[in-house]
Amino acid sequence: MKLQITHTTKYSYDAPVLYGLQQVRLTPVSTKHQRVLRWDVAISGGAQELAFQDQYQNQTLLVQAEPGATEVSVQVSGEVETLSSDGIIGKVYGTAPLWHFAQSTPRTQAGKGIRKLSKTMSGKGDVLSDLHALSKTILDAVPYGNAETFAGTSAEEALSAGGGVCQDHAQIFVSAARLAGIPARYVSGYLMMNDRIEQDASHAWAEAHIDRLGWVGFDVSNGISPDERYVRLATGLDSRDAAPITGVRLGSSAESMIVSLQIQQ
Repeated sequence: MKLQITHTTKYSYDAPVLYGLQQVRLTPVSTKHQRVLRWDVAISGGAQELAFQDQYQNQTLLVQAEPGATEVSVQVSGEVETLSSDGIIGKVYGTAPLWHFAQSTPRTQAGKGIRKLSKTMSGKGDVLSDLHALSKTILDAVPYGNAETFAGTSAEEALSAGGGVCQDHAQIFVSAARLAGIPARYVSGYLMMNDRIEQDASHAWAEAHIDRLGWVGFDVSNGISPDERYVRLATGLDSRDAAPITGVRLGSSAESMIVSLQIQQ
């Protein structure tokens, strides 16, 4: 499947920005299951300072705002050819060892709720079935959109709230999987919805490592494993590591953000 993607993120400030620097993880890389045919990055109100691969092999750009800017826009667009893999990424490894993905972060620290959730896994050897069951259990406990969460919401907070979005589902999953001794990571990317071109936002899901299969994806929000409609952008221990854009700025200006995303065949 060939997917055409255009994704624009525009930041507006009510006063000139003294200094701003953003890490942009919006460049997919070619793998066995996706091939980047074309990808362009356009920046206004700022300039690309550096491009590098981070510790998770995410293609990352550093974008610095122009001094005194009141608006910074980052637009990525291109075409990616994808193949269905039944969610199995396989035994593909970077520089981070598997044990690294078994440790928690402040956003994925397990509390009482996630500890109880993790105990629902049977631990009888069929890890894949256990993980699919975990995915369903999370969606039942945390219905999509049933509570308001934000970028910094932790997995335990979202579970306690009884609702969340794809970011929350993915972080709860990786937290519970790690508690059961299974390496897991957070994934950000794109999902083409079949009934629309205009998408609400980018997407997030989780991957867990199963010895006989390697990395396997689980989209808790949609109750499936990723297929050819998905494009992977970045991975990490949690939503901050793999966030499409993170950054810092100096000044007292208030910030607003508008996101526009179109995905189609």
